[in-house]
Amino acid sequence: MQEFTAEELFGEFESNLEFVIVDIRNSEDYSRFSIEGPRTIDNLNIPFDDFLNDEEQSIAQIPVDKAVRVICAKEESSAMIAAIIKANGFNNIGFLKGGINSWGDLLIPKLVNDEGYELWQFIRPAKASCSYALINNEGMFLFDPSRRVDFYTNFLESKGVVLKMVFETHLQADYLSGGPSFEALYAVHEADFSSAPFDFHSLQDDEIFNLEDIQVRCIHSPGHTLGSMTYIIDDKWMISGDTVFIVSIGRPDLGKKVVEWSRTLFNTLKTRISNLPEDLVVLPSHFSDWGKEADQNLCISKVFSEVMASNEEIYGITDVEQFVSWVQENMREQPPEYNDIRLFNCGMLEIDDDQKRVLDLGKNQCAVSAHLR
Repeated sequence: MQEFTAEELFGEFESNLEFVIVDIRNSEDYSRFSIEGPRTIDNLNIPFDDFLNDEEQSIAQIPVDKAVRVICAKEESSAMIAAIIKANGFNNIGFLKGGINSWGDLLIPKLVNDEGYELWQFIRPAKASCSYALINNEGMFLFDPSRRVDFYTNFLESKGVVLKMVFETHLQADYLSGGPSFEALYAVHEADFSSAPFDFHSLQDDEIFNLEDIQVRCIHSPGHTLGSMTYIIDDKWMISGDTVFIVSIGRPDLGKKVVEWSRTLFNTLKTRISNLPEDLVVLPSHFSDWGKEADQNLCISKVFSEVMASNEEIYGITDVEQFVSWVQENMREQPPEYNDIRLFNCGMLEIDDDQKRVLDLGKNQCAVSAHLR
């Protein structure tokens, strides 16, 4: 029986190891959020009490020919159940250090580009979300950071670079941002952050920033939120936020004005996005399907021409009212926690660490599509 980290668990997803997850949380917590990775594996929900009340029946559900990884909320219970499973003759048994929250906070760095400068994607499997870092010489720009400020600080130190600016693509509604916590210029659009009590740089449409000789162009792209931004790096990369996804587009109902914002989003797609160079590589803030959206190195990216072709159902719409109807037909109910997350991210709500963990754990539901997460 062994303890394993969230990073090690992700490594097992990347490997050829055949394993099964035994999640012993209650069924309600499990249904709200469970562990998913870049390949499909058996994921069993066998609550802790089931093991105590009927050990034989619980053990009978676990495949005997696979490694077993036990998950609980905080760690202690999974260690106990792992010992029970081992006592029943299983060999390769492990339990997750730090429990489900350690998986929820996990960030996986992937190098997207290292020709002349470095562009990094930090994948957060639990949220199916991505943040980014651009490094050139001794400076770094950071885009859409999660609340794991310690992770990015350690990354900066490992690279020996200085954080120059932090950019947001929009006021995040599905996860807690660490953006305002950094001692660097915080660059956001005022339409999303006008009520924020902290200092920020108010981005302008077509504003240009340079990290040494690498240019970042800021494109105002409202619709998902009124302050949504898209960033074009070195005329090669599109950090698209929640405007362009590889599968679908960002939902325009966060302001509870779905018709009005859908029309705004339609105009953005037609006049600001669709006319961008088709050879740009899209780097979205979220994804929904590893198999469709990840490359062979598990980077979430796709050439823009391919994105538009595979989403012809959306980009082929030429009438704004038809677009509004399509959005309404595919819209899901907005998760209730999104309002508190938005308030926290613009500095209008204080919450304790336990509340942060609760708010920040669970799948994103940012796409316009009833069948996507």
